[in-house]
Amino acid sequence: MTVRLLVVVVIAVVIVLLARWARTTQPVVDFLSTYPGHSEPVGHSAAGTPAWVNWQHFLNMFFIVLIVRTGLQVRHEKRPVGYWSPTPGSFFAPKGNARKKVGLAHWLHQCLDVLWMTNGLIFIVLLFATGRWTRIVPTSWDVFPNAVSAATQYASLNWPPENGWVYYNALQVLAYCLTVFVAAPLAIVSGFRMSTWWPDNTRANKFITIGFARAIHFPAMQYFAGFTVVHVLLVFLTGALQNLNHMYTSRSAADWLGLLVFLGSIVVITAAWYLTKPVFTTPLAAKMGKVSR
Repeated sequence: MTVRLLVVVVIAVVIVLLARWARTTQPVVDFLSTYPGHSEPVGHSAAGTPAWVNWQHFLNMFFIVLIVRTGLQVRHEKRPVGYWSPTPGSFFAPKGNARKKVGLAHWLHQCLDVLWMTNGLIFIVLLFATGRWTRIVPTSWDVFPNAVSAATQYASLNWPPENGWVYYNALQVLAYCLTVFVAAPLAIVSGFRMSTWWPDNTRANKFITIGFARAIHFPAMQYFAGFTVVHVLLVFLTGALQNLNHMYTSRSAADWLGLLVFLGSIVVITAAWYLTKPVFTTPLAAKMGKVSR
């Protein structure tokens, strides 16, 4: 572990030194001048952050944290503390499906997935209805050289200008687009394959095996966890007060209100984390199916 960490540190230092050296060469200077790291804003998306983006952002973080927690429980527990099987013909066991028995963590994971997907569907509808999709979907090919420019600036530790109130830089656009339109669907489809909703004796079993679904689902979870860590780090390293107000209070301000709201959201998530213990979730599970040891 120590050797791996040392290798990572050495590689990181080399990348920084190379990037800083590259920025002293005329071709790179010209490239960064032509491609500053972001495309010009287009479409009908106005500057600012609507209130619906604020509550969507909080709910997404809330569900992602709990989904990752329960997902890791499902992956690592050798013997669940309890089992749950849905009532035949209910929401979790469509008509014609055999009654499947899963661990309590698996049941809670599915419940959280439903809430996360519902929140995501509302987000997608509002994203396109308001024209805000142009903020996270590339609208011109210059997003790619601008992404290279932004990456070079990040690597040199002389970061691209931060103006999330008006636009995202090209790397952010590509990351958000990949997360919403690629990673999320992959997580949903692979998760559906492992859920109690998957139909029995379907021909799709031959093409989407349970092993294949697991091979996709866990890396998707790792992607979301990694994305969240990097996202939070950049929020705090590129003007925390300003960014948190954008994300939590719909204001372009550098006061402490956004940070206070953020800390309040952390308290809520921490409480929810604690309440995912079986002693609290078992009574609810019993109302949605049969709980056994």
